[in-house]
Amino acid sequence: MNSVIENTINLPTLKDSSLQVNGRVALLTLMRDDLRNALTGTFLVEDIVMTVNWANSEPTLSALIITGDGSAFCSGGNIKDMHDRSGIFSGSPISIQDEYRRGIQQMPLALHKAEIPLIAAVNGPAIGAGFDLACMCDLRIASTRAQVGETFINLGITPGDGGAWFMQRLIGYQRAAELTFTGRVIKAKEALEIGLFLEVVEPEFLLARAWELAGEIAAKPPQAVRLTKRMMKLAQRSDLPDFLDLCACFQAMAHHTEDHHEAVCAFLEKRTGSYHGR
Repeated sequence: MNSVIENTINLPTLKDSSLQVNGRVALLTLMRDDLRNALTGTFLVEDIVMTVNWANSEPTLSALIITGDGSAFCSGGNIKDMHDRSGIFSGSPISIQDEYRRGIQQMPLALHKAEIPLIAAVNGPAIGAGFDLACMCDLRIASTRAQVGETFINLGITPGDGGAWFMQRLIGYQRAAELTFTGRVIKAKEALEIGLFLEVVEPEFLLARAWELAGEIAAKPPQAVRLTKRMMKLAQRSDLPDFLDLCACFQAMAHHTEDHHEAVCAFLEKRTGSYHGR
């Protein structure tokens, strides 16, 4: 799919997705509604990885929204390919695990290393690896039409893309275990109640709300946004003394930015700050 260009930065060339940029916010839309935006048998994984890597290297960006075109957010693995043992599901156990490591597992690795906040705008069902994709984002806003399920067990397989790692960090081990062991699909209301979704809105307001939230983030000093995102991720895997050392370093860096000075002046002068990522 061709990218939609709305500003002067160079966009990556994507095959099954569209990319739109408005100010400091980018919107990645998965465009394989014919397969309910399945991650296997398409180029969606490659598009996601390429977009996140591009966003990391593009200093003019402060937030990335991911959503799906059509009725589904993402249906995960293509079950017909599983039945036919085609694509990544073909070959010996060794070749299949290589396909996972070199294919779909590049997606959680890329999203986990994202340097800007990621917002999933879950427009419809997010199933299996599609649900995991939403869980890999920092924030999740859903349509009332959304449903989510960690459904691997229903097909006699395990979460091969890291879902068992991400979900329990969002909602705790016990709730994640129940959803994973039962393969139960839940509606948006329940997902909101257990903390999987930040908000649930009517379908016609979903993207507007995602853009609004991303815009609130993008209005902050860009370098501070990126440093804070790195801190949030480092906190998940650091001991407190080591983490505090990093916090001191990041804070010292932030104190020497022009945007910090502008933010302080704007606060004292009771006006909105104007930030340039310097």
